[in-house]
Amino acid sequence: MARSKIHVGLEIGTTKTCMVVAEVKGDGSVKILGLGETRSAGVRKGEITDYPQVRACVKEALIEAEEVSDVDIGSVFLAVTGSHIQGVNNRGTYRIPERKDQIDDQDVEEVKEIAGDINIPNEHVFLHSLIRHYFVDGQLHETSPAGLMGRSLEADFHIIHAIRSRIQNSIKCVREIPLDVNDVVFSPIASAQIALNRERKEQGSLVIDMGGGTTDYVLYLEGSIAASGCVPVGGDHVTNDIHLVTHIPFSEAERFKVLEGDASGSPETLIGEARIQDENGFSDLSLKRELLNGIIRYRLQETLELVKKQLPQDCFQKIGAGVFLVGGASLQQGYGQLANRVFNLPVYRPDKPELSGVHAYFKDPQYSTVLGLIRYAQIVDEERPSGGGIGGVFKKIWPFNS
Repeated sequence: MARSKIHVGLEIGTTKTCMVVAEVKGDGSVKILGLGETRSAGVRKGEITDYPQVRACVKEALIEAEEVSDVDIGSVFLAVTGSHIQGVNNRGTYRIPERKDQIDDQDVEEVKEIAGDINIPNEHVFLHSLIRHYFVDGQLHETSPAGLMGRSLEADFHIIHAIRSRIQNSIKCVREIPLDVNDVVFSPIASAQIALNRERKEQGSLVIDMGGGTTDYVLYLEGSIAASGCVPVGGDHVTNDIHLVTHIPFSEAERFKVLEGDASGSPETLIGEARIQDENGFSDLSLKRELLNGIIRYRLQETLELVKKQLPQDCFQKIGAGVFLVGGASLQQGYGQLANRVFNLPVYRPDKPELSGVHAYFKDPQYSTVLGLIRYAQIVDEERPSGGGIGGVFKKIWPFNS
């Protein structure tokens, strides 16, 4: 039986900085050993704006995670997000030399290199180059076509790239703790590993991960990624809208949103007043539900419409499994009903992952990304058992020696 292995995932989010330590056992089961979490400072819309504050948050999460798990943490899988991160599709074509009778591994590598060779802005760097499908003489193949007969070989890739300096700053922050970075993962790709199983990916699924400062998404069609991206709007923007319109303090606006808010737009949610107890002992605060829920619904609908606009417009008939909502802001009452109306598709919250350990209670949508990093690390181990977890792409992002 394969030996157990320890993996650590780190998410530096707009709202929280979270580090999870997990043991992946030889049978593939996952045991959570520890969780370190602190409220984020110095992060806006998923990106670092105050470097020393972020570094302090990561250090605090590390100390807590090590204390709870009794593990000396040396490296992490790091989630990143931000509107500068872009996903594009590209197809490469390679003509098999006449002297060859069949396609070999060298031909496959050649077409993959062609498909992954796209022009990106000079200040950008590749994060992920993900194979979607192969085609041999126009016929679809989901796995490597090495060994097959054919004259024309094509490969479809989904390629994710980002501004180099912003990714490097996140890596630099972690390395100064000091921790090594095993790999850098676009957040919705990590979240999808928790939200979707193979069947849902094959059927067609859209994962929307709404956090405090961003809404990330990834679309799977026929088992592979067809689109991904980030909208720089999250739950904090909803709270700020309530604050600006009603002139109540931001903290009270957040409590109204969480305790009394509803995004569904159902007529019964627009009647009467919402009340919360004042934390300072003064008289209760109240807002008209029509005003409160109208603000919430307007901002969330606008955000979902932005996601919809960025998706391939012919994809909605191909999404057979539905829309899966993750992220802390997805817990907003009525969010699922609103998403159902925007996309006209079934909307679900993912099944809770199969976990054991002292922190198994945090099977919560707001932890989908950091838990997904553990599953991502698992997949890397399965696909690259020799331990090449960093790979050439990461070296291009961070080319400097320790």
